[in-house]
Amino acid sequence: MRQKLFNNKEIEPKCIYCAVGTPSPDGESVVCVRYGVMLPDSRCRAFEYDALKRNPPKKARLPEFSESDFSLDLDKID
Repeated sequence: MRQKLFNNKEIEPKCIYCAVGTPSPDGESVVCVRYGVMLPDSRCRAFEYDALKRNPPKKARLPEFSESDFSLDLDKID
C-alpha cells in the first residue's frame, strides 16, 4: 500500500497541484497530458497530488509588543 504524504485527503483537488499537469508560462492555465488546457482551479478523475507543486499559505506576522506590555502596574493592584 502506498503511503500518503501531507494528509492529501484534506487538500482539495485542483489541476494546479496535479502531477499530470504543467502550469502554462502565463500562469492562467494548466496543460494536462490527458485533457489538454485546463483552468488551475478545475479538477478531473485523473488527479494525482504532487506536494512539490503546492505553495502553502504564508505564516501570519506576530504583533510587535513593547516592554510596557509585559510589566505590571503595581499602583492598580489593591
